[in-house]
Amino acid sequence: MDWQTSEDTVPSAPVTEADARLARGRPPASGAWRDGDPAGDRRFAAFRGFRTENGAVLPVARLAYETWGELSPAGDNAILILHALTGDSHVRGEAGRAHPTDGWWDEIVGPGAAIDTDRWFVVAPNMLGGCQGSTGPATIAPDGTEWGARFPYLTIRDQIAAQALLANELGIGSWRAVIGGSMGGMHALEWGASYPERVERLAVLAAPPLTTADQIALNSVQLEAIRIDPGYAAGDYYDAPAGEGPHRGLALARRMALLNYRSPTELNLRFQRSWQSGVSPLGRGGRFAVESYLDFHGNKFTRRFDANSYLTLVEAMNSHDVGRDRGGVEDALGRITATTLVLGIDSDRLFPVEGQHRIAHGIRNTLDGDRAAVITSDYGHDGFLIETDAVAHHLGRLLDA
Repeated sequence: MDWQTSEDTVPSAPVTEADARLARGRPPASGAWRDGDPAGDRRFAAFRGFRTENGAVLPVARLAYETWGELSPAGDNAILILHALTGDSHVRGEAGRAHPTDGWWDEIVGPGAAIDTDRWFVVAPNMLGGCQGSTGPATIAPDGTEWGARFPYLTIRDQIAAQALLANELGIGSWRAVIGGSMGGMHALEWGASYPERVERLAVLAAPPLTTADQIALNSVQLEAIRIDPGYAAGDYYDAPAGEGPHRGLALARRMALLNYRSPTELNLRFQRSWQSGVSPLGRGGRFAVESYLDFHGNKFTRRFDANSYLTLVEAMNSHDVGRDRGGVEDALGRITATTLVLGIDSDRLFPVEGQHRIAHGIRNTLDGDRAAVITSDYGHDGFLIETDAVAHHLGRLLDA
């Protein structure tokens, strides 16, 4: 549930005037990738008659994905990388007309990197319900209009079921490793419990065994911020002119979320009580620098994401409970046979390390026994994206295990 875009996988910084100019134009009604847009490095796989846990049927479920490296003749060198809430398939590579941001894990994935694409065949899909090429609310439904708010409710298990179909399509019987952080870590954990025979190694980064009441409560406020925006129009906003979509609600939801992605230590050290300009915020119309930072990133977010997709994906996060219908969390974790890295961030206030310790305690074959490996970082939850040297070290331990 982190930023998971290249420009945000760096320490927070005050917004410059040049930055502010980037977000002054009217945002589109939706920042989703649409059919007819440049595909860039995306590939696509489509599956007919996809049935969700709740019994809804998508006539066609399409996953956009990207790959790096070459699949071995035996098909035994494939690694699945799963992105977080607002990420996408563009793990590495430059931004352009087709991709709104640079790759979000360029320093981790590539030739000679921790996930060495000269050695491994790496697959990264945009999750079902997303808005960067996979079927989601911004996709055209069979009646010729966008799904919008009619899009079926999805669970984490629905999303990994679609990923399993993609693996079949690519001829991958089992993954050498499944790796995910935050919401992607929820997917990775579900892969381990749902398809133990198809996962040799597992990396669960900064993710919990289940979404708690406190986390659902925080999510609910973000969802309501979108729904009460008049521009949301009950989910039917795709034909709205630029500047008249639900961008205010979506930007506000993003600003709320960011407060959980970064730590108080980082925000206090970076911004202190500094002003954005020479105009005082103490009744003189000026702003504190941290306020401008939140506004800038919230507004920028609306240019690459879709409000209905945000609702769909956050509700899927709320569904996360690896122990659901499996006898509880511990019984579910006991199903996992993969050699597993469980990694937490000591300053993570979104998914605290107690959750990662619980995961490690329940899995029989972990790198660090019944305790998760913990990275010390001032960056909070987003530490798994920013502390690339430390993360690379731990992923190297897993892949060499």
